[in-house]
Amino acid sequence: MSTSRTPGSFPVDLDGMWQAMDQLRSTFDRRDGARAPRGELRAAILALLAERPMHGYQVIHEIEERTGGDWKPSAGSVYPTLQLLADEGLVVAEETDGRKVYSLTDTGRAAAGVDPSDPWSAPRSSGDRRTALPKAGIELARATAQVGRTGTAAQIDEAVAALDEARRRIYSILARD
Repeated sequence: MSTSRTPGSFPVDLDGMWQAMDQLRSTFDRRDGARAPRGELRAAILALLAERPMHGYQVIHEIEERTGGDWKPSAGSVYPTLQLLADEGLVVAEETDGRKVYSLTDTGRAAAGVDPSDPWSAPRSSGDRRTALPKAGIELARATAQVGRTGTAAQIDEAVAALDEARRRIYSILARD
């Protein structure tokens, strides 16, 4: 166990603190991103396939990457949507290396070109508010952990002061009418 003690303070279990932060992070990391409004997955798939043919997991990965992790559709929503698009004649699946690779048909290209929406920046349903705050907290915890592991004493003191100020400001948000 690694402990730290400053004059006049109680010993702090640093290993336990980092472990607790990792547990908190993993709690939020397991959650899927926010759900997209109905029809947005369809537009996103059409937009991606307009760029190049892909298999389902590539679609999932591209959506997650382009939204900065805010939206990661499940395989249980992507594959049925791909099948629906195939049934509508907008995409065609071809077996390549044991995987179904989807590409747009001419009709699908026309449909993709007609949709002016930008599926990567469209606001998510109320899930955005639910996931944005924990995500920001996790990023703060990661930065804090990095300072704790590699920072000098002066850098750690400065980080503690910044966190104390941030905590006060966050509580002041709740105090407002």
